[in-house]
Amino acid sequence: MLRRDFGKASLGVMGSTILAGSPGRARGVPGSEFPRAPGLTEYVGKFVAATRYEDIPEGVIELGKKSILDGLGLALAGSRAQTGSICREYLGQLGICDGKSSIIGSSIKTSPRFAAFVNGVSIHADDFDDTQLSAAKDRVYGLLVHPTVPVLPAVLAVTEGRAISGKEFMLAYHLGVEVECKIAEAISPRHYQDGFHSTGTCGPFGSAAACAKLLQFDLSKIQNTFGLAASQSGGLRENFGTMTKPFQAGRAAESGLLSAGLVSLGWTAAEQILEAERGFFHALGGSFDPGAIMDRLGKPWTFTSPGISLKPYPSGSLSHPAMTELARLINAHKLQPTQVQKLDIGANHQMTTTLLHHRPKTGLEAKFSMEFCLAILLLRGKAGLSEFSDPVVQSADVQEMIGRVHFYVEPEAESAGFDKMTSLLRIHLRDGRVISGRADFAKGSPANPMSFDEAAAKFRGCAEFAEWPRQKTEKLITYVKTLDSTRDISVLSPLLSAEKG
Repeated sequence: MLRRDFGKASLGVMGSTILAGSPGRARGVPGSEFPRAPGLTEYVGKFVAATRYEDIPEGVIELGKKSILDGLGLALAGSRAQTGSICREYLGQLGICDGKSSIIGSSIKTSPRFAAFVNGVSIHADDFDDTQLSAAKDRVYGLLVHPTVPVLPAVLAVTEGRAISGKEFMLAYHLGVEVECKIAEAISPRHYQDGFHSTGTCGPFGSAAACAKLLQFDLSKIQNTFGLAASQSGGLRENFGTMTKPFQAGRAAESGLLSAGLVSLGWTAAEQILEAERGFFHALGGSFDPGAIMDRLGKPWTFTSPGISLKPYPSGSLSHPAMTELARLINAHKLQPTQVQKLDIGANHQMTTTLLHHRPKTGLEAKFSMEFCLAILLLRGKAGLSEFSDPVVQSADVQEMIGRVHFYVEPEAESAGFDKMTSLLRIHLRDGRVISGRADFAKGSPANPMSFDEAAAKFRGCAEFAEWPRQKTEKLITYVKTLDSTRDISVLSPLLSAEKG
């Protein structure tokens, strides 16, 4: 079954359930035949084994630098989250705080496996990391994978203490991102719609590909690494708005590295794990589109098309077009919170069910609350890391403003397709005026991209939030900007580590 077939079926089922007044849940078509794609896992493995740094277009390299810098800044900021302190305490209980791989934002070093996990949790702790765009209308925009978080922590952990160049570092990173993104694009939309967290399920393949490249695996070992990583795929959307969402991202980074480590010692697994009838695509998706991945890796690179977004706000990406547009309207009309009687925000049903906390009580829940994201902009004029905290969310004025925001399914947004985050705003003022706005994409998307300097400004904000030394902050920015000319990646670790004492 091709994408156009199961996509139509999925949208048909969703449409009928919407008309019936219940949330749409796309399922596989009864009696449909599972697609045949013999040699798919082998094809992916050959891509990883054969691709050289010189095969990656210069434009893709430059886009990757922005995401790498973004991920490092988020690891610093996320180290200050409660999840960061819990993870470090857990490492202490295990007695593994004397290894060779750095826990970013601390003086702790542990095993590569647990460094990948903890740093992955930190990158995703604030839900501020980059997001994969969708190439097709049956895919939910921005909700395929968060590309950097499963890959970068694993690459950092494997390369620390080894003589690795910046080009080797970026080659492994780009291979991991490309593999996980194409796998996420290929799996049936049912995978996400029925509750799987794609970063946790598809992300391990990205980590596995990157680690296998760094360890110079041959084709058979790469396939075995994919087979073992697939058995560790996991993550559920019900955990959005809790500490377990970043746990799922951290586990994705850890799983690929763990798989590569075991395979390097002789561990075996199924070598056709993607396409097999009892394999990844069938078990976790029910179906998939072979045409979205077979002969498509690097043709074009996902960073080029459809692209990857950098987040302007530390919340679920589906809130960002509305936030971008509301910020513009507030500035253009010099709006004050006392002027606003009600704010209507219409979107597609996938946005209303993913941004599921309509009356949030915690900072984590607020990250998945359209109502909070717009209310805080109306009240404070900003929505940074400090705004997404329990005291701010629970304050009386914020809760009162949340009550003025009406978030609903808008037919116009529904018909625009899930590859957009169409958001229609109507601000009802107390003097009777209505101010309207619409946005399909947010700042940071390929349609409205951040420059490297803008990404660096976001990085500085994250570093400042982590109270990171300014000198280290500026050195990190310069280092990543010239990463391709670095002969030894070892200088990176001290810039991300705190002094002991």
